[in-house]
Amino acid sequence: MQYVTAEQALQVIQSGHRVFVHGSACTPLFLLRKLAEQAPRLRDVELVSISLYGDVELDKPKYRPHFHFNSLFVSASIRQAVQEGRADYVPVFLSEIPELFKRDILPLDVALVQVSEPDRHGYCSLGTSVDIGRSAVNTAKYVVAQVNPQVPRTHGDGLIHVSSFNAMVFQEEPLQEARFGSDIGEAEMKIGHLVAELIDDRSTLQLGIGTIPDAVLQCLHNHKDLGVHTEMFSDGIIELVEKGIVNNRHKNIHPNKTVTAFALGSRRLYDFVDDNPSVVFLDIDYVNEPYIIRRNAKVIAINSAIEVDLTGQVCADSIGTYQYSGVGGQMDFMRGAAMSEGGKPIIALTARTAKGIPRIVPMLKPGAGVVTTRAHVHYVVTEYGVAYLFGKNLRQRAKALIDIAHPDDREMLEKACVERFKAFSE
Repeated sequence: MQYVTAEQALQVIQSGHRVFVHGSACTPLFLLRKLAEQAPRLRDVELVSISLYGDVELDKPKYRPHFHFNSLFVSASIRQAVQEGRADYVPVFLSEIPELFKRDILPLDVALVQVSEPDRHGYCSLGTSVDIGRSAVNTAKYVVAQVNPQVPRTHGDGLIHVSSFNAMVFQEEPLQEARFGSDIGEAEMKIGHLVAELIDDRSTLQLGIGTIPDAVLQCLHNHKDLGVHTEMFSDGIIELVEKGIVNNRHKNIHPNKTVTAFALGSRRLYDFVDDNPSVVFLDIDYVNEPYIIRRNAKVIAINSAIEVDLTGQVCADSIGTYQYSGVGGQMDFMRGAAMSEGGKPIIALTARTAKGIPRIVPMLKPGAGVVTTRAHVHYVVTEYGVAYLFGKNLRQRAKALIDIAHPDDREMLEKACVERFKAFSE
């Protein structure tokens, strides 16, 4: 297939179309900038995506009559647009997003993806973000690929033959990067050590996004024979693989392979996964399927939260009514880990925010969304300790959570506990 200009390729997009946009490090910013130039001829184009990175241009107020984001996971690039009502959010488990495409609940007219250069067999790679991109390519009526030599060629479900693309645009530009480990402080390291103590040798890890998962990775250098089956990973895993601590030898499924759906971090990470046969990027409806996750023993799911109430309800996607992120894959892995033999689903968070706001609270903020229900929560970890909630009644849960709250918040929480449950057990 011959390359065409972005202007030529994007002519296929018409008013009223629903367009998938590839995400995370592979957000096709060049195509989005070129699409913005075509705004005058378009109205009511719906853009569907999960996490977008970088300046996506089309979120700006001046484009509202022309383009509208209908996001399946809210990232910083469009957070303000969602808050101001110029974009929308669809609550959905990450594992179920492909079903929205396959069952024509959100049928796709066009998919915009960023891929590696074709290999000698004519196959490009979705690079660092297979996740929902594979299903989008499979189901969209028309696929436009931005071919970028800086996209790594990754193994797994992301290999796509050039014949599957309706148009290919060549444009080299750096991938989006993120550095999660740079903000690790004393509290995060304490949490990292506490979580590491819960992890046995030969466990299989899932790690969410952020400083706490990276802090946990920094505390695993005395462990042995760990595996990884996760929706995403960042730079923190590289050193553990190089030292042989993560070797995947004892996984029941995909032994000797690190399994993920996407990777987000530095250029070092993207070079690490490039043509690396020990890392496989698979479709999200497989990676995040709880009954697949549970097939490995000792699955450790490590996820964070915005706040946790005294009954164990976890809000991980909003600050009151402010939509901060999305449901994502937290519940997929919390449930999968709970069903795994010897598995441990863990919610890890600092007891207070950087601004000193309590994160263990009597009740979630009005409008806050419950991502993980109190029935699904087993372990909650802060820098002050570990609360094990599984099998505990509401009063016992409250006591366990108060014990790991910030010391200055405990009196307030105890009063709330007495008021709600009419007693407080010492």
